[in-house]
Amino acid sequence: MTDSQLIREIKDGNVELYSELMRRYQRKILAFIYHMLKSAKLELLAEDMCSETFYKAYRSLHSFRELDASFSTWLYTIARNTVLSELRKQKNAHVSLDESGFEPVAALDAVPEQHLLRKERMAMVREAINSLPEKQRSALILREYDQLDYQEIANILGQTVSSVKSLLFRARASVKTQLEPYFGQSPLMEEFEGMNTR
Repeated sequence: MTDSQLIREIKDGNVELYSELMRRYQRKILAFIYHMLKSAKLELLAEDMCSETFYKAYRSLHSFRELDASFSTWLYTIARNTVLSELRKQKNAHVSLDESGFEPVAALDAVPEQHLLRKERMAMVREAINSLPEKQRSALILREYDQLDYQEIANILGQTVSSVKSLLFRARASVKTQLEPYFGQSPLMEEFEGMNTR
């Protein structure tokens, strides 16, 4: 069944099918929330906030409209708003990438002897991304880690597609500027410049 079919069934009273929607998206939403909470040292709240996200989505499913956004986009929006609300409560709105081993899809496939060097370089990339303003950082995470398209990111961040492209351009330029003194024109920089520019 597609997400749309499941949602129609759930709205018609087959609420047990909601567990299938959870199964489809739980890992991605949990990873996204974990990314957002890590630098605030609140990552232990990730599972609770993931559960809260799915609970809020279930409670609001009657108001979900497919014409406005896909279910996954709507779910990411709820997750992001839930995390930002918690961060405000904690008086710490610093949202960042984590050090959990997630790497951008565009990362190089290194040969074994370069593995350690590559890990150090990827840590520097994460650090550079961590320093970005929240909207640039969220846009970059959603694009590079979660592989969402511009329209989905725009819906999640409450921006226009052109604003998202601008956020991504500024984010990539900032990261490149931060990394150039360390990497110059190494293959990693070339690979970073090519990150999902589609």
